[in-house]
Amino acid sequence: MDSVDCCYTWGGRWFRYRACAVIPNGGRILMVTNPGVDYYYSVGGGVRHGESAEEAVRREVLEETGVPMEIDRLTAMHENFFRGLMDNAGLICHEVALYFLMRPADLSGIRNSGCSMDGQPERLAWIPLADFNRIKVYPAFLPELLESREVRHIVTREE
Repeated sequence: MDSVDCCYTWGGRWFRYRACAVIPNGGRILMVTNPGVDYYYSVGGGVRHGESAEEAVRREVLEETGVPMEIDRLTAMHENFFRGLMDNAGLICHEVALYFLMRPADLSGIRNSGCSMDGQPERLAWIPLADFNRIKVYPAFLPELLESREVRHIVTREE
């Protein structure tokens, strides 16, 4: 499998295709942070060229948590438009992310094992659903995905 993510930078613009996991447990969702940011973000990462989104989310979950997980269902397609930070600082960003609700077999084996796009060590954290509107969490809509069986199409634009 080719190890190149489906993303590109061109003329001040950055595009990325991403597969993400929604991993719930007891009124919480597993999220990630790293020393270079002041927020939490979803478990997941870039889809590699030639890889399906389902294959990508399983790979990313295993890489970031150390635990293999099965997909329950596709829950959302998110088109996210924002101004880049860190590695893509100042770029106009367009990210397309597919969110999959995951079925963890055994949560006791979860460990921090991921790395951010810029090489920072990632730290996993269980964020209570009630905190999604109180702290910086991207995307903040994740708790809403647990309430519906329908696949949602969500578009966000950061001005």
